[in-house]
Amino acid sequence: MNVLVVGGAGYIGSHCVRQLTAAGHRPVVLDNLVFGHRAALLPEIAFYDADLGDEETVGSILRKEKIDLVMHFAAFAYVGESVEDPLKYYFNNSVATLHLLRTMIRNKVMKFVFSSTCATFGVPETLPITEDLPQKPINPYGQTKLDVENALKNIARATGLSFAAFRYFNAAGAAEDGSIGEAHDPETHIIPLAIDVVLGKRPDFTVFGTDYPTPDGTCLRDYVHVDDLSRAHIAVFEELSDPGTQLFYNLGTGRPYSVREIINAIEVVSGKKVPQVEGARRAGDPPSLYADSTKAKQDLGWKVKFSDIESIVETAWKWHRDHPDGYSG
Repeated sequence: MNVLVVGGAGYIGSHCVRQLTAAGHRPVVLDNLVFGHRAALLPEIAFYDADLGDEETVGSILRKEKIDLVMHFAAFAYVGESVEDPLKYYFNNSVATLHLLRTMIRNKVMKFVFSSTCATFGVPETLPITEDLPQKPINPYGQTKLDVENALKNIARATGLSFAAFRYFNAAGAAEDGSIGEAHDPETHIIPLAIDVVLGKRPDFTVFGTDYPTPDGTCLRDYVHVDDLSRAHIAVFEELSDPGTQLFYNLGTGRPYSVREIINAIEVVSGKKVPQVEGARRAGDPPSLYADSTKAKQDLGWKVKFSDIESIVETAWKWHRDHPDGYSG
């Protein structure tokens, strides 16, 4: 299929573009490069520097490239920033996505794969998190994703749009061959932050909270490899044939790791110590979050290739070690 990947030059989007090509599809990328990197894409990939909410431009791309399906990875995703500047998140994550969806429907592109988040669940009532748990986001980022999920349900009923929404847990790792990886500015994810310490780019790593009700007192999170995420998005294509299809999936390994376990894995893989300092808990950090991904496994035949944290960290270490300045080096 001809697939428009919105946000396709970003971290998860660029990995999905590689996986789409490997699976025999033709990706076309739309990205305004606010956070994405043109260098993350092979030169032969059709690329458009544009905003997802620009209906005239998006419409012309859909027609010119004969797009069959749209994948959306273009949200802003900094939780703290969403609290400080909620309007930025509502306009980009919710309003611009509605413009994209209206343009798709006007151009009769009726298949949509949406990058959602486990942040729609807020602090879960039970663990592991299944798709049917109540969704009670505790920050604007999670709320804007839930707003789109709810809009998609109504749009699908009214228009026949078929969609799948994937609720990620903690995306991590890099391409196996080390060609692309994670390069955020600012960086907030634990694995690249700790690797930066090993590489001498930061003096130490701060552990936020050591008194949680967990085995070692630090937060537990579910880390899933970025290529495993990408493969799930492609596996769902054949499930979107019937008009009005509505699908929701959690994507995680189901095995949570603590902050200290992540640090230990980085030390094992790199062969170097990660100097640490202890900080206070961050507001809104639940003690533990991890997924039940049984539904994706059963419905899509999805299998996690990177099932343990060291295999995930190995790919991240390879990328950051060889690209200490990201895509600018």
